[in-house]
Amino acid sequence: MNNVRNAQVAIVTGASRGIGAAIARRLASDGFAVVVNYAASSKEADALVAELKAEGAAAIAVKADVSNADDVRRMFDATEQQLGRVDVLVNNAGILKTVPLVDTSDALFAQTFDINVRGTFNTLREAATRMNNGGRIVNFSSTTLALNMPGYAVYNATKAAVESFTHVFAKELRGRSITVNAVAPGPVATSLFLDGKTDEQIQSFAKMPPLQRLGQPEDIASVVAFLAGPDGAWVNGQILRANGGLA
Repeated sequence: MNNVRNAQVAIVTGASRGIGAAIARRLASDGFAVVVNYAASSKEADALVAELKAEGAAAIAVKADVSNADDVRRMFDATEQQLGRVDVLVNNAGILKTVPLVDTSDALFAQTFDINVRGTFNTLREAATRMNNGGRIVNFSSTTLALNMPGYAVYNATKAAVESFTHVFAKELRGRSITVNAVAPGPVATSLFLDGKTDEQIQSFAKMPPLQRLGQPEDIASVVAFLAGPDGAWVNGQILRANGGLA
């Protein structure tokens, strides 16, 4: 990349592993300067940034808890100082813990809403005043919202909120040529999905879509890249369910 300041800049939240890391890799390969956001350990984020730089991309790792508005503000500050104003925001950071509603603790309820809903709210609000015109925002919902499976009540509620944000925010940014969409993956083979499940459960999920496999992080990264790139310019205020036909 000849000039970092001439590259479009993308922030990917929760990008140190899984789907977020796949998105960061894909956007970097598409020519974006990438901010790899992480919440806790810097080890994976730093390793990913080193990998992207070795391949010629501009990349930085920025620690920020998206549920904290001050952290989000500092993330945008660091991005502008080191790479430039933001062109693409991917709200990938999220938490998923399946518990029947009756057994959900106050702490788990608060944590899930803080990260999945408040985190998206914080980044959207910041992006509204700091993103370049013509930019792209990609939020994350989930196909679980369409399945209504037991144990997903609180998680689904957070994703319903994200979908509402997506529809309304797309209209609130009228006149700035900024698109706001959401991707709603089905089961994807990441630690977030696989941890705590038996092989039998995993195989059951893999057989559910007509395509008869789990999604891969790269499948979702390709959809995000479409929405973030020039070919997705006419898609706005939509929820794209990338799930192999599951729902």
